[in-house]
Amino acid sequence: MKEKVLKLKENALEEVKKLSKEADVLNCKAKYLGKKSELNEFLSSLKELSVDEKKVMGPLLNQTKKELEEAFSQKLEEINNQVSYDFDETLPIYVETGSMHPITLVIKEMTDIMKKMGFTVVSGPEMEEEYYNFEALNIPKDHPARDMQDTYYLSNGKLLRTHTSPNQVRAMQKYGAPLKVCAPGRVFRNEDMDANHDTTFFQLEGMVIDKGISISNLIYVMRSLLSETFKKEVKVRLRPGFFPFTEPSFELDCSCLICGGKGCPTCKNSGWLEFCGCGMIHPNVLRESGIDPDEYTGFAFGFGVTRIAMMKYKIGDIRVLNSGDVRSLQEFEIE
Repeated sequence: MKEKVLKLKENALEEVKKLSKEADVLNCKAKYLGKKSELNEFLSSLKELSVDEKKVMGPLLNQTKKELEEAFSQKLEEINNQVSYDFDETLPIYVETGSMHPITLVIKEMTDIMKKMGFTVVSGPEMEEEYYNFEALNIPKDHPARDMQDTYYLSNGKLLRTHTSPNQVRAMQKYGAPLKVCAPGRVFRNEDMDANHDTTFFQLEGMVIDKGISISNLIYVMRSLLSETFKKEVKVRLRPGFFPFTEPSFELDCSCLICGGKGCPTCKNSGWLEFCGCGMIHPNVLRESGIDPDEYTGFAFGFGVTRIAMMKYKIGDIRVLNSGDVRSLQEFEIE
């Protein structure tokens, strides 16, 4: 066995000297030092030798293994030190500036405005529990409003949230009243895609709870937020609406800033865009979150941030925002 071990070491050292690529060195190392190598078989057979043979072969095998490991390490270091990179300092360097997505810009601008008004920004999971998306918002299992949202249900029993309103419930249960929060985020609905609808879009929820809160407070906050966002006074109209989690409920429409109210595909030729549902928080929602509706009142609203971005930046088709086409972001490059 001694002669075989010495011959194996000699062959390995001769072979590793001829190698010039890292991959070849690693393969050679596996050949001579791997689990299925001849050297490893010699080490495994030590237990079968006599005491005197073990005294001779044990140190020899260990020394051989050590020498081979050092030889492979030195060869790898030698190869790595030989790698050189040519760099021409005279070549021009082109650095492309990054850009922010228009929806990101709008969310940041609107949340900054709301923070100045005393709102706290909160967030929640996009993969939501059915309780927070529906039941806690006064939408029981047999409520027709669920059909209107046509939800994406998941195999784990949860769903992709259809609105950012679950953040309101989570905030009320965590912080109680009084409370003033806003919650931007992405939502999902099974929509027929067109110039004004997509299966994925963004919303911004706002909620205020305190003693003596009324619809007048709601109108003031919404007008202030819209005026600051669009940097000018905009035409708005309130229509009676229905939402299970507010009572009374309203729909807020804004004159289409893309066509100036004349009518275009984005506003379905009506001159108006619906992008905000609002109202006074339903007493059932307050009770479900542990707040006494006899002591506190509040209002809530939900803006479609995607539609606001379309109007603010004159984007005529909602599908552009989720297309992944970087050309659509060039005008939003960071200065």
